[in-house]
Amino acid sequence: MRKASVTKSKQPITLKDLARELGVSTATVSNAFNRPDQLSTALRRRILDEAKRLGYRGPDARARSLRTGRSRIIGVVLAETLTYSLNDAVSSELLTGVAEVLDAHGHTLLLLSGRQPGSSHVPGSASMADGFIVYGLMPSDHLMGELPPQSPLVAVDFYVDERPTVHIDNEPACYAIACHALRHKPKRVGILCLRLLAEAHNGRIESQHNWLDSAQTITRSRLDGFYRALEEHGIERDQVPLWNIEENTHGVCTPVIEEILDLPEDERPDLLLCMSDRIALTALTLAEQRGIRVPEDLLLTGFDGIEEGQYRSPRLTTVRQDSIEKGRVAARMILGLDAPEHRRLNTTLILGESCP
Repeated sequence: MRKASVTKSKQPITLKDLARELGVSTATVSNAFNRPDQLSTALRRRILDEAKRLGYRGPDARARSLRTGRSRIIGVVLAETLTYSLNDAVSSELLTGVAEVLDAHGHTLLLLSGRQPGSSHVPGSASMADGFIVYGLMPSDHLMGELPPQSPLVAVDFYVDERPTVHIDNEPACYAIACHALRHKPKRVGILCLRLLAEAHNGRIESQHNWLDSAQTITRSRLDGFYRALEEHGIERDQVPLWNIEENTHGVCTPVIEEILDLPEDERPDLLLCMSDRIALTALTLAEQRGIRVPEDLLLTGFDGIEEGQYRSPRLTTVRQDSIEKGRVAARMILGLDAPEHRRLNTTLILGESCP
């Protein structure tokens, strides 16, 4: 009697069943799901199409983890909430770069928030990850301590112990853009910082506030670049007011910038050095609402080079960082494709109309 086809079986189809049905090895089927770079596009597509038809969803991750000691899952720990990180242009570009490398090498991305409302703990699912990319402001020591201690870790935009890091040239980039802006000889300079303080504070920075350590935040490096340019142009640090912005969103930026722009004309800065394009774009919109002309009455510079800043008029003068490539580099390191070392990527100064 002819053996029933696997399509008629009531038992769940296995990897071996699918390989037998296709006439290929089990290793070939496994590669289609886990190591797509090992197969031709046509063969992988044939295997995946047949798997879908037969109801096979791929190798069991838990079984594979027990068998090989590896889950092929990489965790990305984000400094902000998941909602913010997915909507923010810079962090979403970084995640695109990470996902691109993981997809090409058959790994899965696990997103974890270091700022999840109502929780200060890493989810239990993190224990399955083969390694971690930690991005943004350094998480608390408590949160870092909950990550598996022996797991590979790459830090992006901050430093942690002797672990490999991926940065951009924050200090020289901010020095360059500030030097360009100061050629206009502004009378009153102001700096809008992003998450500079250890405590939550949205507004003018005063002497009693505590700054984050330079290893914890890129803000310190960017501020150092601004300060170096100011001092070279004969402007003392204590002559330049600083404002702290807690989150890189229009809603959080708005009250701080409104306070600045509503100052009397002889007190209002005529140059704002902003540590993100989102801050600069918010300042640009609020200035236009008040009839303050950019760049005639107010010079503005940003940082990041997001598309929105280059599509509207006047275009932002800013620093362009390649956040997608930053994500790719971090992912290649965590997979062992690149050497685990300190990497610093270059940026590009973009001259727009907001500070010509």
